[in-house]
Amino acid sequence: MRFEAFSFGTLCIDGVTYRYDVVIDRGQVRKRKKRPSRQFRDAYGHTPLSVMEDIPWNCSRLVIGTGTGALPVMEDVRREARHRHVELVILPTAEAIAKLEAHPRHANAILHLTC
Repeated sequence: MRFEAFSFGTLCIDGVTYRYDVVIDRGQVRKRKKRPSRQFRDAYGHTPLSVMEDIPWNCSRLVIGTGTGALPVMEDVRREARHRHVELVILPTAEAIAKLEAHPRHANAILHLTC
C-alpha cells in the first residue's frame, strides 16, 4: 500500500483519491461508516469513533488518524482494544500515515481526513 498524497479532505492511496474518512483493513480500503456513532455527536461536538462502528480489529496495531486532532475516540474503543490486545495508536492523520508507512506490518487504520 502506497500513500501518495494527503491534504485536508483528500487522501491518495495507490493512485485512488479518497474524499472521505477511510478504514484500512488488511490492505483493503473502504469508506468509514460513521452512522452508528452519530448518536454521540452532541456529547462530543463531533461524531466520535465508537465501538458501534465496524472497526478493523483483526490486527496487532490499530492506527487512528484524528485529522488535525479533532476526531474524538471514545473510551469504549480504548477498552475494547485492551481487551483484544490490540495496540491503539492515536495521532493526527499526517502523523498516522507516517507511522503506517514506517511500520505497516500487522496494522489496520481508521483515517479522518478533515478537522
